[in-house]
Amino acid sequence: MPPVPKFPIKTCVLGVGLAGLAFHIPFILALPELFTLHAVLERNPTSEGGKVQERFRVTTRIHRTIEDVCNDPEIQLVIVVLVDKPITPDAALAEELGKLAKAKNLVLYPFQNRRWDSDYLALRRLLALPASDPHSLGDLVEFESHFDRYRAVLKGTWKDDAKPAAGQLFDLGSHLIDQALTLFGRPATVTAITENIRGIGSPEVDDSFTVILRYPAGAASPHPFTAILRGHILSVRAVQPRFQVRGTKGTYIKFGVDVQEDQLRVMSSAENIHNEGYGVEPESLWGMLDNLREDGSVESSVWPSKDPGAYPELFRNLAYTIAGIAEQAVKWEESALTVQIIQLAQQSSREGRTISVPPT
Repeated sequence: MPPVPKFPIKTCVLGVGLAGLAFHIPFILALPELFTLHAVLERNPTSEGGKVQERFRVTTRIHRTIEDVCNDPEIQLVIVVLVDKPITPDAALAEELGKLAKAKNLVLYPFQNRRWDSDYLALRRLLALPASDPHSLGDLVEFESHFDRYRAVLKGTWKDDAKPAAGQLFDLGSHLIDQALTLFGRPATVTAITENIRGIGSPEVDDSFTVILRYPAGAASPHPFTAILRGHILSVRAVQPRFQVRGTKGTYIKFGVDVQEDQLRVMSSAENIHNEGYGVEPESLWGMLDNLREDGSVESSVWPSKDPGAYPELFRNLAYTIAGIAEQAVKWEESALTVQIIQLAQQSSREGRTISVPPT
């Protein structure tokens, strides 16, 4: 059995692009009681201290090749892999990696950080209300979740090329599918449309998608239930739609996305993660509820996003999972199912038909 590292865990971050600089390194630096940023993999640094020094004014070891990383005896996270979504381009490969990690008694942790979005936490709190609560939606009949944006040109990254895991379904769709599966479990069928609606770049790389997950009565709800997951690249809105959830006693509508990504993109000090305003959603973006009353009238109210977005909780759970003192919050098998649903959605779109989801 591999030795359990003591805190702080000496960590190496592979890559210093957007994901590394915005979604990984700030949290490693902000949680010094759990992690130490021992090294990064940066193949062609343009300055002596590399991008970490330029961005955060922090000095760390720079490795230029993956071989250098593997040969560094001080790195403790070599026994743990935090894998960015969607983890793999193929469900069979995800399953194979999971079995390998289990055989070697290693932690393999998917990076599904949007389980800690403020709007998603608010939705979970709403869905957890007892049926007797006046804000309860009752039995759910339909769930709609969006990651829309307006972008008329290509980004100019590898995601524009016809490579494994390219396209919006793998990119943003993996978040929507993960959230839906976490809420409602494995669906019975998948029906999808994926397309390059702008007609630019590779026609094989989708920029918009609609994925419909169907659940029979008695699965996610006493009623037949539909989850509609959408990502549109040409959505002209000042504030984009996020959730619309219908139930027998009410409807919840939410606009605007979690603020953490925007905050992290411009953050110059990891200490800002501990600021009072980190992850706090503006009241102007809070969701709206319409609830049916006993006299047949409909009462409207605001459903507040009380809990700030909390990406640091993923990293805390990662550290505690490594130490063997907490259950892994994002399980590898869950993200492997997400990849399987993505592949079934692609098949559905290609073949123009509904695809059954294999049982466990």
